Amino acid sequence: MATQTSDIRKVALASFIGSTLEWYDFFIFGTATALVFNKLFFPEFDPVTGMIAAFATFAIGFIARPLGGIVFGHFGDRIGRKAMLILSLTMMGGITFLIGLIPTYAVLGVGAPILLTMLRFLQGFAVGGEWGGATLMVVEHAPNKTRGFFGSWPQMGIPAALLLSSGVMALVGGLTTPEQFMAWGWRLPFLFSGILLVFGIFLRRRLAESPSFQKLKSGGERQRLPIVDVLGKHGKKTALLVACQAAENTSFYIVAVYSLVYLTTVVGIDRATALNSLMIAAVFCFIAQPLFAGLSDRIGRKRVFMGGMIFNGLFIVPFFLLMDTASVFWITAAMTVSIIFGQATTQSTQPSLFAEQYGASVRYSGVSVAYQFATVLWSGPTPMIAAALWAWSGSWIPLACYIIAAACLSVVTIIPLREAAGADLEDEQSGEVPQPASSATTIHQYQ
Repeated sequence: MATQTSDIRKVALASFIGSTLEWYDFFIFGTATALVFNKLFFPEFDPVTGMIAAFATFAIGFIARPLGGIVFGHFGDRIGRKAMLILSLTMMGGITFLIGLIPTYAVLGVGAPILLTMLRFLQGFAVGGEWGGATLMVVEHAPNKTRGFFGSWPQMGIPAALLLSSGVMALVGGLTTPEQFMAWGWRLPFLFSGILLVFGIFLRRRLAESPSFQKLKSGGERQRLPIVDVLGKHGKKTALLVACQAAENTSFYIVAVYSLVYLTTVVGIDRATALNSLMIAAVFCFIAQPLFAGLSDRIGRKRVFMGGMIFNGLFIVPFFLLMDTASVFWITAAMTVSIIFGQATTQSTQPSLFAEQYGASVRYSGVSVAYQFATVLWSGPTPMIAAALWAWSGSWIPLACYIIAAACLSVVTIIPLREAAGADLEDEQSGEVPQPASSATTIHQYQ
């Protein structure tokens, strides 16, 4: 059931904008964690310990994401993709707005970090339901031969949100003195989410339900407990999807979060310069994502995805060597190259690759669980692990070894997954991925 080209473009654009708004809320917390939260909410600790504690709070959001993925995935498979997308955005925007209002340690004492941690947990719960719904709305509307390209549009919201969150934080930092920024300036990017929330809800209410779910609903084939099927019948496949994200997730949070700490505290680069370099990298990632996604429609998802994983493992040592030069040019170049070839390749192919592994009756639950459980293992702990390894060794070499090991794991676990570029998504009701159409580019199948 393919959607007309004009309709899929509207759906893709709306999903991109909605995804950008939701990921902005999530990323602004990471940026604030790297720059201010250790001083405002954990001032009783020494700088290194305070940074580790702040990153631990950051990681709490990732722990909550699988729970959100399970809950939103269940109802997304039972009552529809659209309703869950609106609910996840409402929760995310409201919680982020509240973070901008909470008192610091100086006002509330130990209650401040506790409240911050609770809100971060709820924020993670909300974003846990976002990714699966946003990607499926596009993938399930898209024509078979361009599913990879259109599936990348909500993923383009990730670098767009990174650009927006970093840009807003940099703007506020530029318009305030360091004292003003620490006193109240950091709150403004969080409060800004209230405006974005209204706009996002307006867009998502205008979206039509996905064709796959409409067909599923009319046929009365909805699963009573989709998560049971995902973890049982599709348990091995789901585990492989979780494992294959190791390199991408760890590398992304090294570049997007920990590098801000490393540059400002170890290399001696000022906060504004570090953020500007990251924003430039995000722009190039935004441009590259649809290109790599389109390539996956021609040569297969796994080939593009695997190329990114291999690059992440090979580039981590040059990345830190370039960081250590303290040259703005080389720092920006390192971030840009890392995000283009290590992130744009993988992020762009994830929606179509993951959706093609599950039938419509469990697809929301399947992609959400696979994506969000990976964030618990790989994304959330990475900045904290990086800070701890630096405190232990005084060197980035142990961290580089960690990333290389993650890349090896990713390459090994992507191979057994099936390739379905060009196949009819609507034929996949049992969870067994169909073979691509004979007219499509020949793609190797791994059984």
